[in-house]
Amino acid sequence: MAEQDTISALAPRLAKEIRDMLIAGELKPGQRLSEAALSAGLDVSRNSLREAFRLLTKENLLRHEPNRGVFVATPSMASIIDIYRVRRVIECQALAKAYPKHPAVVRMRSAVERARVARDRKDWAMVGSENMVFHAAIVDLADSQRLNAFYAQIAAELRLSFGLLADPESLHAPYVDLNGAILEKLEAGLTAEACTALEAYLMQSERTVLAAFSRIDPGK
Repeated sequence: MAEQDTISALAPRLAKEIRDMLIAGELKPGQRLSEAALSAGLDVSRNSLREAFRLLTKENLLRHEPNRGVFVATPSMASIIDIYRVRRVIECQALAKAYPKHPAVVRMRSAVERARVARDRKDWAMVGSENMVFHAAIVDLADSQRLNAFYAQIAAELRLSFGLLADPESLHAPYVDLNGAILEKLEAGLTAEACTALEAYLMQSERTVLAAFSRIDPGK
């Protein structure tokens, strides 16, 4: 009983760590996860890791294949459309009602600056990670821990959809300056204009990801 209690207590933390790895782009769609490597890397038992896998499978971030193992999920076209629908509801509302001096605005500014440095180095993986930080900070403008937790799951699925693109530069490069423009509107107190810009931004991003998804060879 004590061991099961320990597993139950550890699993949500482990799930968060793996979810963070997905958001950071460290795990790719379709990748097979090694139980041995992850349990050693996270310094946990395999039983605890399996429970974390179960939680993430329920979130559609992982999938279990009998006799083959656990794999990182590949988003479907329907899930991508739904992700962007949710993003428009959460992010645009958070931005429209934001306080320009909110502490999250500082994180948005830092993310934009780091993304510009990474863009100059053509480090597109880092640009993508800073983009995730920027949008998580937008959600944080709403001051809701429940929304933040829910968005973490959405963000993980979103980063997996980004992983479908063979050319990450085409996805990430245009949005560095678009993030900066949205931020400038917010800092100036022009929240309605920032919200409108974000809506157009998300529409453009959705089209880019869906176009990449449509080009995937189903035989691979």
